[in-house]
Amino acid sequence: MSTLKSPLSDENRRTVGEALQGALVDLVDLSLVAKQVHWTVVGPRFRSVHLQLDEVVGTARQHMDIVAERASAIGVAPDGRAGTVSKTSGIDSVREGWCDDTEAVRTLIAALQAIIRRMRERIDVTAEPDPVTQDIIIGLTRDLEKHHWMFQAENVSGPQG
Repeated sequence: MSTLKSPLSDENRRTVGEALQGALVDLVDLSLVAKQVHWTVVGPRFRSVHLQLDEVVGTARQHMDIVAERASAIGVAPDGRAGTVSKTSGIDSVREGWCDDTEAVRTLIAALQAIIRRMRERIDVTAEPDPVTQDIIIGLTRDLEKHHWMFQAENVSGPQG
């Protein structure tokens, strides 16, 4: 089997490949966590949280494909298998059973915060070896930060007086 050639040096390809693999795993897990919470959320804000969770899933799925294809383009085989995701994701697992809407919002805030922190590290790591990959990670981080903001706004109890 032949390997795809990359315009990057071996060292840069390794660095960028690790960043892309980490991003892929986090995005796959985010889509799974958000979908699990989507299926089990209950409470007075069910509908709005339920729909918001689907938006996160859509964002994660869109970006995971872009990330995986970028890895392939530089000659790194992406690995989104369940075992790889469970071993290397930066997101805490979701508890079994029903999830009240407040807990659902907090779960997504924590998951997004963990991923965003890791994505920002990847932005730094890819700056020099591959600005193209860095641009991809910047774009997906922007979208994740928007979801993070919206879930945080959902978690605010109202004006403090």
